[in-house]
Formats: sequence, structure tokens, C-alpha cells
Amino acid sequence: MVSEFFIQEQQLSKVTRTLVKDEDGKSIFLLVGRWGTRGDALSLYTMNGELVASIRQTSFAFGSRFELYKGFEKVGVLRKILNLNADFYYIQHMHWTVLGDIKNHRYSIYQVNHKIMEMSKATLFSGDYFSLVVTNDEDAPLCICVAAVLDYWLYNRKKNQHHKPIIGWGTC
Repeated sequence: MVSEFFIQEQQLSKVTRTLVKDEDGKSIFLLVGRWGTRGDALSLYTMNGELVASIRQTSFAFGSRFELYKGFEKVGVLRKILNLNADFYYIQHMHWTVLGDIKNHRYSIYQVNHKIMEMSKATLFSGDYFSLVVTNDEDAPLCICVAAVLDYWLYNRKKNQHHKPIIGWGTC
């Protein structure tokens, strides 16, 4: 079943509690946590308090690596693959690839030729949001975690543009 989820644009990469809503405006998930140091994590909970997914920062060498968890089980590792022309991310063990225009929040997640999620921007009466259209509801929690990491990488890349770039495999 295809579902659409909305996250307020200014909230995704912040160190805060972020609500994820459905197309009816109903709060479905709560994203909590923080980024910045090794071991930091974001956790995604249902509104009744059940942990459904999390993503943990595990490395800073040649760009960050993040471990993805479904509940308490590690299911994949997200890393950026060096590509000079476009952003390309790969999630090991799940065989997911993230392709598109990360800077403008227009990208998709694929498993082989099957689209898992599509991210875009949406303007609603209550403000600017990120829209995540997820093909299978079961994948939604992990997709939300991936979107949070990509927003974090983008935010930090913009914040540190005046610094000398680090060049290497997997650089963010």
C-alpha cells in the first residue's frame, strides 16, 4: 500500500523532537535524538511509544557511516559513495540505493529497479514540508531515518562550505 508522510521542513535535521504525519495531518511517528558525535542516534517511535527504527552514527573517517536498525535489529549500513557528478548513497545489506537531487530534497530510494520511496517538497496551509511517498508501509520507518540522515549531511555540508574539502572515498 502506497502512503505519504510529511515532516515539517525546518525540523528534520534539528536536534529536537520531530513529528511525522500522514496525509490527513495525523501524527504517526515521533523522531527523537541528535547528531554530531560518534554514537549519536535518531530513534523513530510510534505515537504509543514503540521503537520502530533508528539510525546510529558509527564513523567519521572519509565521511560518516550510519547503521540502520529496524526495532533493535541491525538491517543495513548507509554510506555515501564517491561520485563527482551526483550524490549516490548505498545501504549495504538492504541493497538500497539513493539517487536524485539531494540538495533540493528530490530523490528516490530504489532496491534494484523497484522504487521504495520518493522524496520531494510540499507546501501545505501550515507551512513547508518534506513529502515522503513510500511504496510499502513496512519500509516507512527506515525511509524516514534515511531522509533524516541525508538532511543532516546536507545541512552540515552547507554549514561547513568555507572549510577545505576532504577528498577521499565516501567523502560527504
